[in-house]
Amino acid sequence: MLARPPGLANLRGITRSDLFGDLVAGIVLTAFLVPVGIGYSQAAGLPPVHGMYATVLPLLAYAVFGPSRILVLGPDSSLAPLIAASILPLADGDMGRAIALAGALAIGVGLIALAAGFAHFGFVTELLSMPVRVGYLNGIAVVVILGQLPKLLGVSISSEVPLGKLIDLARAADVLQWETAAFGVGAVVGLIVLRLLWPRLPRALVVVVVSIGIVEVFGAGDTLELVGALPSGIPVPSVPRLVWGDLDALVVGSLTIALVTFADTSVLSKAYSERKGQTVDPDAELMGVGAANIAAGFFQGFPISASSSRTPVAEAAGAKSQLTGVVSAALIIALLVAAPGLLASLPTATLAAIVIVAVFDLLDFGAVSRLARWRRREFLLSMIAFVGVIAAGVVWGIGLAVGVSLLAFVNNAWRPHVTALVRIDGVSGYHDIDRHPEGEEIDGLLLFRFDAPLFFANADGFRAEVLERVDHATEPVHWVVVTAEPITDIDATAEEVLVRLHGDLAERGITLAFAELKGVVKDQITPSGTLGLIGEHRLYPTIGEAVAGYVSESGIRWTDWKKRTGGS
Repeated sequence: MLARPPGLANLRGITRSDLFGDLVAGIVLTAFLVPVGIGYSQAAGLPPVHGMYATVLPLLAYAVFGPSRILVLGPDSSLAPLIAASILPLADGDMGRAIALAGALAIGVGLIALAAGFAHFGFVTELLSMPVRVGYLNGIAVVVILGQLPKLLGVSISSEVPLGKLIDLARAADVLQWETAAFGVGAVVGLIVLRLLWPRLPRALVVVVVSIGIVEVFGAGDTLELVGALPSGIPVPSVPRLVWGDLDALVVGSLTIALVTFADTSVLSKAYSERKGQTVDPDAELMGVGAANIAAGFFQGFPISASSSRTPVAEAAGAKSQLTGVVSAALIIALLVAAPGLLASLPTATLAAIVIVAVFDLLDFGAVSRLARWRRREFLLSMIAFVGVIAAGVVWGIGLAVGVSLLAFVNNAWRPHVTALVRIDGVSGYHDIDRHPEGEEIDGLLLFRFDAPLFFANADGFRAEVLERVDHATEPVHWVVVTAEPITDIDATAEEVLVRLHGDLAERGITLAFAELKGVVKDQITPSGTLGLIGEHRLYPTIGEAVAGYVSESGIRWTDWKKRTGGS
């Protein structure tokens, strides 16, 4: 990672038009990063300015070490309560110690992320299928929209869960702050109209400037919530000072926060890379997140993660690369030093409108509709991920979806498709009898195909299926040839069952043979003597050679269609 940082490698193909998009997106993103950073810092029990420190340095570090072109890192709502729970009891009211503990926590999360990346733990994202990612992003979009609606409409709600927020919003309809709602709804309409009429225009930036102008000219009123002036100051590097007694609690806190960060960042990164037609190394993603957290820790920040609300804002504003984050970091530093009051008159309702319109792009109704029509089981997986994220939160929702995905995979391998193969005149190869009942079966030969690896959960079913087909065959079976091309593994339990099946068939006077058994699978059943029991001469490289061997040894009268017609 140090020799060739992926973030720097991504910057090589930047064009002039990309630079303009990143510049505009960076300006727009800054307007959103500032109030969010302040809010999450306060939620973590820290002074507001440290939310800026936890924003600036991670943006710069990830621009160098992060593999994703679009992902935005920074303070996160799911981490704020975990940070507070980890540091405030240890600080005991001492804000200086709380700041040092938060920095140490970020460094701990960063080191764990680096270790996980080097250990190749990024494979977790491979457990997320397309339907799960669609459900996850749809759920994220709904959660973010419900979280922004109170700010858009100027109402206060108490619930922390999405369904409760929706109920609270319905109950609060008669106490809307109409001035705030007018700004919010007007901003939504403006963003949509600008998108339809002038799609190339930096619409989010236009809406931000117009909103500030309206407030400055006409006044904000008593009910309009504004971003307000920034706290001044720039981040200064420092090493957090700790005592030995802090370490146990910090290690536990770091592990907990790292788990949440891994799940959120990895899934969001993979989902966005798929949407963009790009490829992101999940191990490099963990290391990029690790570098960003370490940078935050040494510059008086606190643990950070990928953002499911700020990333779509950057995308909608035209971001093409991590230069967007660099622009935002530079602007935040400039604001802190030279113009902390520049965004003071920006209504928070406008920011909510920008987020809501941006995350609408995450909603993929087309994919859900296609799954519902063509892939009912995977549609169910997508809905489980969707409902899980909404009902249980992002991390538990992902965990539930991954668990169900693994169960579905095990179920498919536990009860795979099985069939007998037949020969069809004029068509090369051997084919599924269930799809081609007109095909020709060879007297006394059962060509049995089992479409899954053989392992402990399906081995008995494999044996039972073979014996059932033998016992209910219209003609006595003399050979069973397992067409083993789909069988990629045979575990110890399945090998024992295979030995039993060989004995069951031998008692009936039936020969067991294999066609197209992979060399690696053959190696698995050789040391224990199972291959010797079956006989290596009963392993045929192709189905055709197995059929020829049966015809030769049994002496039955059967002529393949190719020989009858002179085909090749």
